[in-house]
Amino acid sequence: MAIVGGLDVHRRQITFDVLDTDTGDVRRGRILGVTRERFRKWLGQFAGEEVDLACEGCAGWRFVVEEIERAGFRAHLAEPADTAALRGRKRRAKTDGADARLMREALVQGRLPESWIAPAHVLEVRARVRLYKALVDMRRQWQQRLHAVLFHHGLPAVEGSLVEVRDELAAHPGLTPAAREQIAVAYRMIDHANAELVPLRRSLAAFARQQQGCRALMAHYGIGTLVSVAVWSELGDPRRFRSSDQAVRHTGLDVTVSSSDGKHRGRARLARQGPPILRWALYEAGQAGARATSPDHDYYTAVKDRLGANRAALSLARKLARRSYHTLRELGDAAYEPVG
Repeated sequence: MAIVGGLDVHRRQITFDVLDTDTGDVRRGRILGVTRERFRKWLGQFAGEEVDLACEGCAGWRFVVEEIERAGFRAHLAEPADTAALRGRKRRAKTDGADARLMREALVQGRLPESWIAPAHVLEVRARVRLYKALVDMRRQWQQRLHAVLFHHGLPAVEGSLVEVRDELAAHPGLTPAAREQIAVAYRMIDHANAELVPLRRSLAAFARQQQGCRALMAHYGIGTLVSVAVWSELGDPRRFRSSDQAVRHTGLDVTVSSSDGKHRGRARLARQGPPILRWALYEAGQAGARATSPDHDYYTAVKDRLGANRAALSLARKLARRSYHTLRELGDAAYEPVG
């Protein structure tokens, strides 16, 4: 007996659509109060059978896939954007049951757009990189708040480091008591973010220097320790891509143009379909092309003169995505070996 099913995962429930390929029977329903234990119990009904279950790569997929594999079944992780494209034009209300059925049918027909299921040690590093980026974003938001307060009260913009003018701002006569409180809170939040960022960055850098795939990526100009870990964890095993073009598409740095019958409509825009952390890391590395010591400096300058610095960094980021693809592919299994 073979079981094929689709799962639509949400915080409060998992909707399932399961087909018995021998009898043709279809079972539909919901698992309420979603926890690892409840899902494990639900999987127990299929013990001893050949089972393939698919779910989308959205929040909650990790424990679902882990429990499916723990039970000895085959897990399939669907790419959310490509799965949505399978629905075609929306003609009726989308429901959880319809999503589960769509994944089940696509899995049976061999049309399910599958994502790479990263090993546990890669998922752990990926989570830590995303935590680092969240802290960086939080720090930047408080820096922007601080600048906004200064502008709101007519003070000159701060050039350079905010740390150097901390005492001067605290005693500035042009600020109201509420503004002083806002600035004090902003500085405390920035200090807190920095206190968390320093050891986390140090730990990620140490990992990059030990992991073979990260070390190979750092051979490319502009890719340092932190960027190498981000690219390594978010790009994933490149052997699942047929070409470097597919790898670039995965990053979301490819340019899309709406067209029909040879006629282009609208401006070209970035697809932005891939992992945001991967785009951020590659763009940061692409900006290194502005340095005179960069081997891509001439290319960067040529694109910058025609299209601007932002486009130049994006163009170089795409080149680095292709180089990363080839580098990790040549390493094979060694590229994602765990670090002791």
